[in-house]
Amino acid sequence: MNSPAPKPLTERPVILSCGDPSGIGPELAVRAWEHFGARLPFVWIGDPAHLPRGSKIREIDRASDALRHADAGLPVMAHPFPAAATPGAPDPANAKAVIDVIAKGVDLVMRGEGSALATAPINKKALKDGAGFAFPGHTEFLAHLAGVERVVMMLASSRSDPPLRVVPATIHIALRDVPEAFTPQLLCDTVRITAEGLRRDFGFETPRIAVAGLNPHAGEGGAMGAEETDWIADTVAGLRAEGYALAGPLPADTLFHARARAGYDAAICAYHDQALIPIKTLDFDGGVNVTLGLPFVRTSPDHGTAYDIAGQGRANPASLIAALEMAARMGAARGA
Repeated sequence: MNSPAPKPLTERPVILSCGDPSGIGPELAVRAWEHFGARLPFVWIGDPAHLPRGSKIREIDRASDALRHADAGLPVMAHPFPAAATPGAPDPANAKAVIDVIAKGVDLVMRGEGSALATAPINKKALKDGAGFAFPGHTEFLAHLAGVERVVMMLASSRSDPPLRVVPATIHIALRDVPEAFTPQLLCDTVRITAEGLRRDFGFETPRIAVAGLNPHAGEGGAMGAEETDWIADTVAGLRAEGYALAGPLPADTLFHARARAGYDAAICAYHDQALIPIKTLDFDGGVNVTLGLPFVRTSPDHGTAYDIAGQGRANPASLIAALEMAARMGAARGA
């Protein structure tokens, strides 16, 4: 007797935007479908001609159709692009279509036709050169489309034990600009958005959050920098008085080993590399980029377009697979 098919991880499909068609996004979408099949229905939006030759696909008109077709092929909502995709060589002619696909994906999840949005990697410079893209990256563009003033970028491991979730309070700015940009208001906003996201999307009733110091050894009492004693400690204490389960400011150099990770659900870091170096070291292939603070779930693989290996069949699909699965579980947690 055949056992019944496993219940899909989502009752509504995850929407996957194609990203830069000259990168590894298209081949990874096919690999992810081969991994999940009908267990996690997702819809790829893009030009079918950009997928690897011979890919099993099913073109659909409505996102919900993915639930019926995901067992037979990658469900595709066709969005024609003006130019072919040459692996490793982004074409400026395709820039606007890449942007339009992202907007289409947002529209679908905002209308409830998808449970979550996952986004394949883009190249910001290629979009700026080809279509005047005015945003630092995906995250800021998604916030703009959703009408949200401030969002938080969280990187989450899928395979480390204990897991690691890190939030850089400042993101794509020069290191010399961090002390001015990292303010009490920014830290408060980041803690509040992170805590709400951990409650709503990850099921933590009282999220435990660690706050890293800005300076070496968290300033060591002012000997190596004054921000911790001037305002970070007081800001953390004020938030703790509001009911947040916070620890810090803590030295970043002892915050990410296994015993330390077991003591918190997410760590807020002062700047980009303070957060991303540990997660890429612990789970380089399985990290997931999550945007907290949006009115919908959004995840992305934690890697770029990888032009150097695009079209060669060498790209590792682990991060996209993890991003799709995390998106489906987060969407389910929201009741999407």
